[in-house]
Amino acid sequence: MQIFFLSGLGADKTVFQFLNLGDHEKIFIDWIEPEKNESLRDYALRLKKNHIPDDAFIVGLSFGGMLATEIAKDYPLIKAIIISSSKTVYEVPPYYKTGKIMPLHDWVSSEVQRWFMMRMKWFFGLNTNESIKIYEELIRNCNTEFNRWAVNAILDWNNTEVPENVIHIHGTHDKVLPYKYIQAADHIIPKGEHLMVMEQPDILSHLLKEIMTSNSFTHRTFSKSQQFANR
Repeated sequence: MQIFFLSGLGADKTVFQFLNLGDHEKIFIDWIEPEKNESLRDYALRLKKNHIPDDAFIVGLSFGGMLATEIAKDYPLIKAIIISSSKTVYEVPPYYKTGKIMPLHDWVSSEVQRWFMMRMKWFFGLNTNESIKIYEELIRNCNTEFNRWAVNAILDWNNTEVPENVIHIHGTHDKVLPYKYIQAADHIIPKGEHLMVMEQPDILSHLLKEIMTSNSFTHRTFSKSQQFANR
């Protein structure tokens, strides 16, 4: 089975490298250039049209999960699993809206943006040397202009619909998108932080394989807010 991956803001496929999905084929979608003033929803649908089949499995991390949610709204055969993400505008922390009033992300240079992000490793829950090394490499190579567009697209995002074909995995210790703002998650990872795909890959790998080989999307085998602990 092919699994299509959408990474988080400022990240690429390397954040998924620790996931072991057995025989499933991992296909990583690269970002395309956003159009001027393009909305998050319009970008998501254009990305899907160019790269993702109508009945695909999608795994979206953080910003990628928001994109996957928008795709799932228009394509009912899509099966979307979002990790460390938000399904609606109500799950985005309200204090992020200050970015519309004081858009520092638009004002600072690329160098300052990278300097700041290099000092935010704790915010993403990175603890191992290997994960930190990957994160630092991502920041050094990230497309800061794409990041500026994406931040503005998130700030303008107004989705209020939760598609039935979306399953949400979230960690209790996420500082980027805190769990207290998540209105309902299908699977809760105890002590999971924002980049738990790197820090707790065994738990995430097991859970993803379990979801993909079950009838979770058609019969909602897993109850809302089910916790998933180490096995």
